[in-house]
Amino acid sequence: MTAVQVNSMNVELWRSIAAIADSEPLMARLTKYARKLVKENEDSALYTKDEFIARVDEAKKGNSMKFSSVEELDKHIRSL
Repeated sequence: MTAVQVNSMNVELWRSIAAIADSEPLMARLTKYARKLVKENEDSALYTKDEFIARVDEAKKGNSMKFSSVEELDKHIRSL
């Protein structure tokens, strides 16, 4: 998404909020929905313990590389 599109969405969002700001019931609904979106965003990056272990086990089955230092790892990542 371009900066212009992001800016346009921000403007639209703030205009919409301003349009309902005088309505306490609508602001309560908006706040509740915003909390829900924030929680979804936070949860989407987390794994359960079982999911994490399953991913580690799956990764162990494939090819792997070992690095002797962080610098060596950084060099490899930058070369990709």
